[in-house]
Amino acid sequence: QVQLVESGGGLVQPGGSLRLSCAASGIPVSDYAMAWFRQGPGKEREFVAAINFTGDDIYVDSVKGRFTLSRDNSKNAVHLQMNSLKVEDTAMYYCAARRAWRSLRPAEYVYWGQGTQVTVAS
Repeated sequence: QVQLVESGGGLVQPGGSLRLSCAASGIPVSDYAMAWFRQGPGKEREFVAAINFTGDDIYVDSVKGRFTLSRDNSKNAVHLQMNSLKVEDTAMYYCAARRAWRSLRPAEYVYWGQGTQVTVAS
């Protein structure tokens, strides 16, 4: 059974940092495209970042230079380092996986975690 478990969310002030983690079981993250999506109140789920099984990554323009996605094959996990956080980054953050090339579309991901809440407020 495949499980993705997110952690690391919380309340942080604007300009602060958080590191989200997604621990996978049942699939090897090294063989999957792993992605982070987020969904704010009243908004659709949007793409944040993804890393291919080849290791190359991609980010939505609004987080480029602030967020960094990494993969730890030894722990079968992926991490999203979020720096210089802004109020508009407030959302539930979800980890997702698919055994194919990375995609920006949520519907193309097969496995999902339950999410971790990130709130940026002063």
